[in-house]
Formats: sequence, structure tokens, C-alpha cells
Amino acid sequence: MKNVLLIGAGRFGRHIAMQLSQLGHQVMEVDTNEERINDVLPFVTNAQIGDSTNAEFLRSLGIGNFDVCFVTIGGNFQNSLETTSLLKELGAKCVVSRAERDVQAKFLLRNGADQVVYPEKQMAKWAAIRYTSDHIFDYIEIDAQHAIFEVEVPETWVGKSVGELDVRRKFGINILGIKRAGKTDVSVTPDTVLSDDITILAMGKYKALQKCFRI
Repeated sequence: MKNVLLIGAGRFGRHIAMQLSQLGHQVMEVDTNEERINDVLPFVTNAQIGDSTNAEFLRSLGIGNFDVCFVTIGGNFQNSLETTSLLKELGAKCVVSRAERDVQAKFLLRNGADQVVYPEKQMAKWAAIRYTSDHIFDYIEIDAQHAIFEVEVPETWVGKSVGELDVRRKFGINILGIKRAGKTDVSVTPDTVLSDDITILAMGKYKALQKCFRI
């Protein structure tokens, strides 16, 4: 369990608060809008209405006590940038800030952000990949070159074992697990036989995955 400071209770901030709550973390929510604070109260440990660009207000929260500080302010990049910078000046251990464009990310990283997230950009990329292929059921980006794809079993693979297919040597990808009826099994061995009622969790370079599964 970690202590988390979440600044910004808009839609993105609220979704993060919900996920953090499900994971069992202690969350302090901050926003200037009382209505947004009230909406997020069921998912946080504590909440305060205040201006995150005010150094004295932030100092009163005890920034050094939080393991992670999220800055999810939307629609006002100046406030986001000032908040990010102040958090780092006040001793924040880790600051994760929201950006909408690459130029914003550059400024945030130069002014205190340890990591930057692009909720709209990342969701757009996921949706574009997911819904333009009949074979992909989900995908997780690892870095600019690697990903994990959940894909259906190619017809020519049905009835064959992982070892027999030897996809690591042939394509440079790894089969991490299989999913059947919504349940994931990661105990895959070379003797695991693939069937047409499962999907595969495969990790590798994008180009290798595209070639292997004809995406």
C-alpha cells in the first residue's frame, strides 16, 4: 500500500482515484472545485479543496510523505506546470504529470515531472490498433518497439504445442500465457497444446508480432 497525492479531480483524475482505491492505496485528492471533490470522495481516503499552485497550501499537505504525486489537471497547462514544479521543489519523491501534446511533456519533464502520461494519445493508439484488426483482442505497449498482444490462435497453430511451433526462434516472440473463458493461465510450457477456444498472450517487437500474426 502506498500514500498517493492526486491533484485534479476531473474525469481522468477520478478514474485514477477509482483504480487506486481498488488497489488498496491511501489517496489524498486535491482540486479547486467542490463539486468535483464531492464526486471523488467515495474513492479517496481524504480530500481538500485548494489551489495547487500555492506553495504554502502544498507545503501544508506534507508532500514528502507521499510515495507518488499525480498531476492530472486538464485544460490549464500553466497550472499543471506550476504544480509539477512546486511538488518537486517541496520534496516530492515521484511526480507523474498529464500531458496532451509532446511539447507539454518536454516542459513538464524539464520542470520536475519524473514521468509523463498521455491519456488521450495512449487510448487513441490502443483503439486504432485494437479495432483495425480482426485478430487482436487487447494490447499493452511496453516501449516504442515492444508490446504484448492478446490474439486468437492462428488456424495453422491449432493442435500444435508451443515447443513444436518454436515461435521464439522463428519469429523472436514469446508466448507468455493463454486465456480461456476470460481466465488467464501463465503456466505455459513447451508441451502446452494450443486450441481454437483460447487466445494467446504474445510479447515481442511490433514488427515480429505483425509478421507472425499477419496483423
